[in-house]
Amino acid sequence: MRVEVKARNNGELLRKLDKSLNENVTEVYINLRPTKEIVVHILERAPNVRRISCPPSLYPKVSKRIINALSQLGVELVPESFPRGRPKKYDEETLRKVVEMIESGKGAKEVSESLNIPLRTVYYIVKNFKGHSFERRILSRMKE
Repeated sequence: MRVEVKARNNGELLRKLDKSLNENVTEVYINLRPTKEIVVHILERAPNVRRISCPPSLYPKVSKRIINALSQLGVELVPESFPRGRPKKYDEETLRKVVEMIESGKGAKEVSESLNIPLRTVYYIVKNFKGHSFERRILSRMKE
């Protein structure tokens, strides 16, 4: 079982760890630097933990002694990042469908209606699909 514990300071983190950790936990994510006190607390509350992760910006600040001690116990300490920014609205499959339909000769309005995507978005997808050989052909076809 995976547990994510986020706190503003070490005291708050330790209190939240008390509430959320148990025997079934095998992975723990903490958003603060894993100090000796925090690591010991995690190992006491969740003896079956096999992986502790923290933000990549804090990983270099973790003591090498802690990393070595954890590896001897069979626990890995790894940096883990979460995606930032706004998530993509259309997946790669949809983008590929738009481009394939335009390539096959369908008009932008037709593509828009069949995939339920705004017309302006179809033009945007076609314009910004960089690095493909069909880009120029599509743009020239739309200008006509």
